[in-house]
Amino acid sequence: MAKYKDLHGIAIKAVSTDPSNAPSEGQVWYNTNTGAFKSILLSEAWSSGTALSTGRYNLAGSGTGAAGLVAGGTTPGIVTNTEHYNGTGWRNGGALNVGRDSATMFGLSTAATFVGGYAPSPNGFRALVEEYNGTAWSEETDMPAPRAQGASAGTQTDGIVFGGNQGPPGSPETAATTTLEYNGSSWTTGGAMSVNDRYIMGCGGSQAQALRVGGESDTDATEEYDGSSWTTGGNLNTGRNQGAASGTNTAGLVFGGNPNRTNTEGYDGTSWSNKPALATGVEDTSGSAQGTNAEAFQAGQSASPISIVQNWNSSANVVTAGAFSSTGSIGTARSQIAGFGATTDASIGAGGYRYGPNAYTNLSEEYNGSTFSATPNMPVTLGFRNAGGTVTAGVVFGGHDGTSPANTSLWDGSSYSNGPNIVDSGYGTMGNGSQTALFMCGSSEPPARPNTLTEEYDGSSWSSVPATLNTGRGNGMGVGSQTAGLAIGGGSPNPVESLMEEYNGSTWTAGHTLVAAMSRSSAQGGSTPQDNTMVAGGNATPNTTSQQYNGTAWTTSPSLSTGRQSSNGMGAGSDSSSLLVAGGNSPSIATSEKFTGETTALNVKTLTRS
Repeated sequence: MAKYKDLHGIAIKAVSTDPSNAPSEGQVWYNTNTGAFKSILLSEAWSSGTALSTGRYNLAGSGTGAAGLVAGGTTPGIVTNTEHYNGTGWRNGGALNVGRDSATMFGLSTAATFVGGYAPSPNGFRALVEEYNGTAWSEETDMPAPRAQGASAGTQTDGIVFGGNQGPPGSPETAATTTLEYNGSSWTTGGAMSVNDRYIMGCGGSQAQALRVGGESDTDATEEYDGSSWTTGGNLNTGRNQGAASGTNTAGLVFGGNPNRTNTEGYDGTSWSNKPALATGVEDTSGSAQGTNAEAFQAGQSASPISIVQNWNSSANVVTAGAFSSTGSIGTARSQIAGFGATTDASIGAGGYRYGPNAYTNLSEEYNGSTFSATPNMPVTLGFRNAGGTVTAGVVFGGHDGTSPANTSLWDGSSYSNGPNIVDSGYGTMGNGSQTALFMCGSSEPPARPNTLTEEYDGSSWSSVPATLNTGRGNGMGVGSQTAGLAIGGGSPNPVESLMEEYNGSTWTAGHTLVAAMSRSSAQGGSTPQDNTMVAGGNATPNTTSQQYNGTAWTTSPSLSTGRQSSNGMGAGSDSSSLLVAGGNSPSIATSEKFTGETTALNVKTLTRS
C-alpha cells in the first residue's frame, strides 16, 4: 500500500496544536492532545457585505473583491455616483460626467473605463466612453456605435466590450455580436460572438481572458475569447441573464440573474459546476469583473434592498464578516453618555440624559465584555460630556445641564473626584485623550464659547491654545490624543457636517471627509489611534450608519442593529475593529451593541472513519 508521503509529497506530522496559518489545502496532521487526525478543507461561501452608500441597479462593476469599483445605475433616477470597495466598506469616488445605466465597465479601481449605456433624451443609448484615474472621470474616444446591456473584460489599455443592445430604445431591439477592443486610446473590431445577445454577463482580467456568459436569448451560453476569436464553452447548469461574473475564461464565477436568482456556478475552462448559493437572490446587479473565482463581490439589484452587497470567498479560510451584535444592556436607559476605556471590554459610560423622565444624571457604569455594573457616581449631573483615559485612570470633562458647566471629573479606578475647571465652558464640545493629556475643541453655543476654540489639559490645569478649528462647529466627535487628534463631523445643530480636521498638538488641518455627514454619534474613547477609528449612529433621527477611518479614507462599515441618535458616546474601543455603543434615542433606550471586525480562520476538520 502506498504511503501518504509518496502520494502527496508531505509526511503526516504529529503536533500538539493545530496550525494557525495556512499549509496546503488537504494537508493532514495528527493532533496529540485530541488524539485525532485533522485536515484543512476548502471553504466556499457567500457572506453579507456592507451596503452601498447609494443603492441602485443596472450599475456597472469592475476591479477585484478587495479593490472594487461601481459606477452609474439608477435609483430609479439615473445617477453619476462612483463608489470604491475595499472588501469591507465603501467610499465615495469621483462622479461620472454623464450618468448612465446599463453600461459596462472594465479595469481596476484606479484605472477603469466606463463604456456606453443608456441616458434619457436627447440621445438614449450612448457611445460615450469615460476613463477613471482613481479620483476623476474624463471623456475619451467614443465607441464606433452606441450600445448598452452588454458585457466587458480586461484593463484600461487591454479592454474588450461584447454583445449588448444597439437600440435605439423603444424600437425593435438590435442585439449585437460585435466585439470591440480598446487599447486605451482607440477602438478596433475583434472577433464576433456566435450568437447576438443582450443582458449578458462577462469577466476577465485581459482581452485574452474574456468570458461571455448567459444572455436574454441564449441563457445558458458560454463563450471564451483568446484575443482574436470566440469559441463555445460548456453550458451553464442554470440559464440566466442580468447577473454578474468574476474571474477568467479558465477560472470563472457567475452569480445571480433574472429572475432574482441565488444560483452560483464555477467554470474551469470546460464545464460549469454548482457552488453555494447567494443568501439573497439578485438581478440587474454588478460584480468584480476583474476579480477571481476565489474572491468576488456582488453589489446592487433592482429588488429590495437595492443597496445589497454580498462577498464570495473560496479558500482554506472561513471568513466571518464584521458585524455589530447585541450585548448586555446598561442599567439605566439614557442618552448623551460619555465613554472611555482602552478596549470595548474594559470601558465606562458616564453621565447622560434620560429622555422620558427628562433629567440629566450622574450615573456611571462599567462594562466587562458582557455586562454593565454600577460604579460610584460622578460628582456632577451632566450629559453631552467628553471623555478619555482608561478604566483605572479616566477623565470626563465639559458637558451640559442647561448651563454648560466647566467641570472636570477624574476617575481613579474606584471613585470620581473633581478636577480643574475648563477655561471656557460650552455645550457640544469635542475632545479626547488621557488623564494627563487632553484636547477639547469647538462649541455649539458661541459666543459663550467660541466654536473654533481649542483647550488642552496637562494633568493639572486647562489652558487655551492658539490652534483654532478651520471650521467652527460643535456636536462632532473628538477622537485620538493631544498630539494626534481628530474632530469628526458635527453640526450646531445644522447643517450636519461631513468634514474632519486633524490636530498635531499645535495646528488643525483639513482631513478626509466622511462618506456620510454625522453628528452626535458614538466614537471611540481612550486615545484610539488617529489613523484607525470608527463612528456610528447619531444625527437628528435614529441612524444605523457606521464608518471607519484608516488614515487615508473613510469607508462605510456594517450597520448598527438598532438606529440611534444622541448616543453620543459610550463609544469605547481601541481601533476600527472594535466599538461599543450603548443607549441613545428619545425616549432613551438601554440596549447596547458591540462591533467585532472581520475574522478569518483555517477551515480545520477532524477526520473520522465511516
